[in-house]
Amino acid sequence: MTQRTTDQANPPACVTLGLEPSFGFGDRIGLATPGHVEAMQRSGAGIQPIFPQQSIREMARTGRTPLQVMNDALGGMRAAGWNGRTGADADHLKTTADVDVTAAVGFTFFTIDPSDSVDAHADDYDEATLRTRFAAVADEVDWVQSYQGKSVGLATGTVVQLNEEACLRAAVKYGRALNHALRIAEHIATVHDQAGRDYEIELSVDETEQPTTLAEHYIVADQCLKRGMKLVSLAPRFIGDLEKGVDYKGDVAALEHSLHDHAAIATLLGPYKLSLHSGSDKLSMYAALARATRGRFHVKTAGTSYLEALRVVARHDVPLFRRLVEFARGRYETDRATYHVSATLRSAPPAAEVTEPADLERLYLESWADVPAGAGFTHPGRQILHCTFGSTLTDPVLGQAVRATLERHPDTYTEVLADHFSRHLDALRLGM
Repeated sequence: MTQRTTDQANPPACVTLGLEPSFGFGDRIGLATPGHVEAMQRSGAGIQPIFPQQSIREMARTGRTPLQVMNDALGGMRAAGWNGRTGADADHLKTTADVDVTAAVGFTFFTIDPSDSVDAHADDYDEATLRTRFAAVADEVDWVQSYQGKSVGLATGTVVQLNEEACLRAAVKYGRALNHALRIAEHIATVHDQAGRDYEIELSVDETEQPTTLAEHYIVADQCLKRGMKLVSLAPRFIGDLEKGVDYKGDVAALEHSLHDHAAIATLLGPYKLSLHSGSDKLSMYAALARATRGRFHVKTAGTSYLEALRVVARHDVPLFRRLVEFARGRYETDRATYHVSATLRSAPPAAEVTEPADLERLYLESWADVPAGAGFTHPGRQILHCTFGSTLTDPVLGQAVRATLERHPDTYTEVLADHFSRHLDALRLGM
């Protein structure tokens, strides 16, 4: 797919945002930034934006380069008249090579993702298995004894017990991942120190099936800070389900209690921000996040801008939208493999069974008119379209057709994005 880029080889510098509340606007096509800017102008008071944001995985799936991501976002900012600051998120970095290609074009916010080194089964090991697994990593983890037997009192009144089991489980689950993250962080520091440029780091430990415990959060963050990581934000795996493309699934009151404890750890050790990944459409939890962190948060969105692009198609080219739905259904079982989603093909009907275009849009994209106040979208049809973005955008016919529709109707795309993200930002500010 041909990408629109500016002629600018050296885009203007983005900045670090520190502990200010921030919101990341991912853009998988390169045309969404004017809508993101409009949302910020309407509802973003007190929140700092990150307009250039894309993960290495998303770049690979869409055939984009870090320079294209950066230039498209900064070009869209200029075209929309944005004169404020922006960060730039090089998301889900796994290797030093990922760091090099994103740092070279001016990214400032580096999200380290060591999930490939996480032992995802550690929470389920019995005592014998846990000790066996620990023996395999003991030579790589030298901190267990320094925490074992301690208790940490939080400002919330919760006491985090760092008993032997908690420490061993943290070592088995995150020990190698922590070491990998520290190596990446050291490389980030070296690259930026040599260039004389500022940077900040977010650590992602949310790519697990089970929630990050308070003991795990404390140990991982404490080790990062003691070893010199410039940690501005940490993304735990929160309780409940944070599936792609839909609202939070879980007990919001229980979540808020947990968020207060995690935020208390971030304040005690840092301070640093708590980061919400897969933040798209999680409106029912936004106020709780903002309250618990007292505004010290980062929210990351990506796929929802792509889904709003498909809404433009649904409104201006119904036959194309029907083709997109059927193509996505054909790809879903394969493309969903790397995502945490629960939708099945039975969750939404084939396009041929839906006569009215408005019904097809509602079933696959949902409408704010159908959503209770303070909540986000919940229809599983969105996940079918969400997970198949890479296959769609790199298809030589469909990818070009989607882009051409957006280019013919830029005002519609800007308006649906501005409406969509204004609701996100308003929900966050309600908690601030």
